[in-house]
Amino acid sequence: MKKLKFILSGGGTGGHIYPAIAIANELKSRFPDAEFLFVGAQDKMEMQKVPQSGYAIEGLWIAGLQRKLTLQNAMFPLKLVNSLWKSRKIIKKFKPDVVIGTGGFASGPLLQVANSLNIPTVIQEQNSYPGITNKLLSKKANAICVAYENLERFFPKDKIVFTGNPVRQDILDVDSKRSEAMSYFNLDENKKTLLIIGGSLGSRRINQLIAKEIDFLRNNNLQIFWQCGNLYMTDYKHFSETENVQVVSFIDRMDLIYAAADFVISRAGASSVSELCLVGKPTIFIPSPNVAEDHQTKNAKAIVDKNGALLIKESELDEKFESLFNKLIHDENLQKSLSENMKKLAKPNATKDIVEQIVKLIQ
Repeated sequence: MKKLKFILSGGGTGGHIYPAIAIANELKSRFPDAEFLFVGAQDKMEMQKVPQSGYAIEGLWIAGLQRKLTLQNAMFPLKLVNSLWKSRKIIKKFKPDVVIGTGGFASGPLLQVANSLNIPTVIQEQNSYPGITNKLLSKKANAICVAYENLERFFPKDKIVFTGNPVRQDILDVDSKRSEAMSYFNLDENKKTLLIIGGSLGSRRINQLIAKEIDFLRNNNLQIFWQCGNLYMTDYKHFSETENVQVVSFIDRMDLIYAAADFVISRAGASSVSELCLVGKPTIFIPSPNVAEDHQTKNAKAIVDKNGALLIKESELDEKFESLFNKLIHDENLQKSLSENMKKLAKPNATKDIVEQIVKLIQ
């Protein structure tokens, strides 16, 4: 059998990058001799995260449209033409058997070129409300792997496969890692741990909330592990000097911090939601209202509507946060039912199921 070649594209945030890496790792375990190439946006975080995972990456000069008139928007047509040209060059040189897109700016021109050259393409849509790029690409894609039901109104029904989102394999059994986690993060076994995650880039509004509520949280006999994001670290790192508070910009061992956590406050990016379903810790989602089509609220509601988590809108944080948080941490029956309902929504075999769809295209 000839050596297989795969191009993967996903970036901008961890929510697009890590699913692409998870898919590549699963493909590599099945086809150890295969060659892989990632394509990303040249100034985004994938340019660091993908090489750290052991894969080569090429960067395109591409960015998304802003919602207001900016110089960046004026440059968009030029960047798009340049990215289409470079994508064609990359594909012609690498000669992939399949091209896989997990979202982000670079996947648009890359999959568009692959479609025009009749190379099989697979889209992995993480969100409950797809972005415009994937809607356009779906018309010519061979398979569309989705994580939420009822996406027929956006995509051709005959191409949709309900797989769930790819997640890190190391979080599939976090319960067995609890004691390792407590020592790794230097946490107190006798205190409950609150994990705060604002997405891979951090969340200004969640950081403001936690800074304001830090005494309220500590007075509930909790220890706080707070991922604030690189952009905000200088503003919030001084809180680490407070007893029972740790502030970090990024978490390198998500499996261990999930193992240590008793409660979670989180944004509702697709990857975070999928991981939290597997982990099943009692969670309050605070969706970002600043994303396309308000898809984080839709992601969170898919869990909340099945009694798997709690949700507070950003606009209601000041009036509702303390009462909802009190209700969560003092009601063990609520904690138990949220955990059980959340775990029912998990898709632990998502990565394998997506790779099955890719394999079908090369047989």
